[in-house]
Amino acid sequence: MGIIGFIIVGLIAGFIARLVVPGKDSMGILGTILLGMVGSFVGGLLGSLISGDGIDLGPSGIIGSIVGAIVALIVFNAVTGRKRVS
Repeated sequence: MGIIGFIIVGLIAGFIARLVVPGKDSMGILGTILLGMVGSFVGGLLGSLISGDGIDLGPSGIIGSIVGAIVALIVFNAVTGRKRVS
């Protein structure tokens, strides 16, 4: 996957993750792209652990990127104390 494809997948995954996770996010388009790119690596790591291939920190496809971005956003919100849902 080229860098442009990686950025596009990151934008899509970050956008979908922000839609799925409840609450208001105050990040712009660059933050959304970064969220999706981090999610791609988190999704790749989760996929390698589930498949039993050991720990492999590499980018994943669109589905893995979305799942990884959701996990990354939830962890980020929990660590920073943002968006407490009551």
